[in-house]
Amino acid sequence: MKDTSRGFRHRIARASDLALAAVAGSLLFAMMMLTFADVVLRYFFNAPIKGGFEVTEMMMAVLIFAGLPLVSRKSEHVTIDAFDRFLPAAVRRILYVVIQLVCAAALVGMAWLLYSKAVNFAEIGDVTQTLKFPIAPFVYLMAVLTLATAGVHAVAAFSDPPVDQADRESGAISI
Repeated sequence: MKDTSRGFRHRIARASDLALAAVAGSLLFAMMMLTFADVVLRYFFNAPIKGGFEVTEMMMAVLIFAGLPLVSRKSEHVTIDAFDRFLPAAVRRILYVVIQLVCAAALVGMAWLLYSKAVNFAEIGDVTQTLKFPIAPFVYLMAVLTLATAGVHAVAAFSDPPVDQADRESGAISI
């Protein structure tokens, strides 16, 4: 009997990856075009784009937080594995689970802090200085994306750990 839930989870993960990558790529392209236009207008016509810096700041915040789930799901963070090859496979597996759960817990805490900050921004009606964009929706989005990243780590804790280069070289792929 086929495990249909695994296929379904894979399709959802793939669709989420594509959506987040599209958002991140679009934001990066928009930031590049805005910066290019601002520089051209500023230096050739002495007419910079009003609020261009603010818009770039907001796009950068969303870009960073949209990238977090992608980096976490693909295990592309900076890691130090100097001692991993000296540990038995069972210990490495336990460490992997503990690290994933600690990361998930820390990210849930960060999401809660971001959510609290967003509520505060919404209550006082905080806006950006030049264009008067409300800040709360961006911080709410950052909280949601941080919570999604926590979910990625929680799921990873109970999934097979990725095989790294050291395991391939030593033949210790059986974690």
